[in-house]
Amino acid sequence: MNIEVIHGSVTEVLGDTLIINLFEDVIVPGGATGEVNKALNAHLSEIIRDMPGCGKYGETNIIHTFGAIGAKRVILLGLGKRSEFSLDKARALTAIAMRLARKIHSKTVATIAHGAGNGGLDDKQAAQAVAEGAVMGLYRFQYYKTNTENITTIDNLIIIENEEAKIEAFTEGARLGKIIADSVNYARDLVNHPAQYMTPAKMAWHAGEIARQYNLELNVLEKEDMINNGMGALLAVAQGSTMPPKLIVLKYQGEPASKDFVAYVGKGITFDSGGISLKPSQNMDEMKGDMAGGAAVIGAMMAIAQLKPKINIYAIVPCTENMPSGSAFRPGDIITSMNGKTIEVLSTDAEGRLILADAITYAKKLGATRLIDIATLTGACVVGLGSIYSGVISNNSEWSKTVIAAAQQAGEKMWELPNDDEYFAQIKSSVADLKNSGGRPGGAITAGLFIGQFAEKTPWVHIDIAGTSDADKDKGYTLKGGTGAGVRTLIQLADNAGML
Repeated sequence: MNIEVIHGSVTEVLGDTLIINLFEDVIVPGGATGEVNKALNAHLSEIIRDMPGCGKYGETNIIHTFGAIGAKRVILLGLGKRSEFSLDKARALTAIAMRLARKIHSKTVATIAHGAGNGGLDDKQAAQAVAEGAVMGLYRFQYYKTNTENITTIDNLIIIENEEAKIEAFTEGARLGKIIADSVNYARDLVNHPAQYMTPAKMAWHAGEIARQYNLELNVLEKEDMINNGMGALLAVAQGSTMPPKLIVLKYQGEPASKDFVAYVGKGITFDSGGISLKPSQNMDEMKGDMAGGAAVIGAMMAIAQLKPKINIYAIVPCTENMPSGSAFRPGDIITSMNGKTIEVLSTDAEGRLILADAITYAKKLGATRLIDIATLTGACVVGLGSIYSGVISNNSEWSKTVIAAAQQAGEKMWELPNDDEYFAQIKSSVADLKNSGGRPGGAITAGLFIGQFAEKTPWVHIDIAGTSDADKDKGYTLKGGTGAGVRTLIQLADNAGML
């Protein structure tokens, strides 16, 4: 979809649908909505009088204009209470209105930047939120559909602003928003593909396409390289599958004079059967998405390479399947990780932390000075935080605050979990250095702290997206299926490079 910012009047722009808005409890519409109301002979005032709830959050009404203005139809979008309006609501509301515009077979849609002006939002940020909401909200995964002849697509989105002085800020905001949203949708695609397609080799291929198109350095470690590096934890998980493992490394260097590198490490289990500790068959199909952390990292690098922030980043994605077979690793096995720590395997279904352990050790070997890992790690995090917040655990309060602040700026919700030393007792083994499961109590915490043992003293943040990586229904700009959770946070963190 092409996104364009123009200077002009909302009543004159040509298109299929024009989106305007109304705050709750407003009786006399002003601004762009007031202009349209005047052009339609106060028809909007009649709607407001007869339908006093039309300004409530997410309410939509379609008005046919019969040639009175340039657009054939108008969508009146309720913004809710002015005091509660935010950038994230602007994203979500744009998505709602754009899907309605698509439903009524619009090809060209015009909109005002919701929240700019009377809403009190920054002009650039408001335009960015509209672009993000539109692109993310219209996402559909249709690679495997055979009948797509009657599927409507919106080809053009026009953001209208009547003050010429604001056009530059609007244009830049829309540009940023589209880059970020396209990257989120790319990550969603990776997650939504079936495991028969999205193998470790295919993950590496997609990373290679990103590297080629956006001029990133790429290195892919093969099984032999992992053996040479002593990656016993990653290799143990991989040994049950016929698909060879890959460890993907993308390098972005936006500050060549600096030796500091942030490592984005994403879990890339392309299918998780649980291994010998087999998962229940119900909902096992969803385990194709156990590589959502890796998808988030690759998607974020797609945007970062275009935005060119002044920061150095290694993106590292360990990829393998976790399968049961005669060659699979077993409960009770003791494996040796890349950094030399030995691990007693209590459950082969606690495999994500094993591959991340070696990936983090490798990131440190490359010279990473700060670490973030992102993973669909534990069901315990879903129990604790549901599908609203991602869980965070860290060994460094300042680094954690920096990451969570970036998440808040990006519109993603994260909640920090405790990391008290007392939890560590649950992952101490009597026969090895560590065990890979601390049991059900505090499971999200002990799983994160297990990974932290390999970060050691390097500032590190773990993000558990087990509850947020997938949605079971459409809501705002979040669509059923993979959500792209974490992508916007990682991009925003890179953009905030001066804070590192």
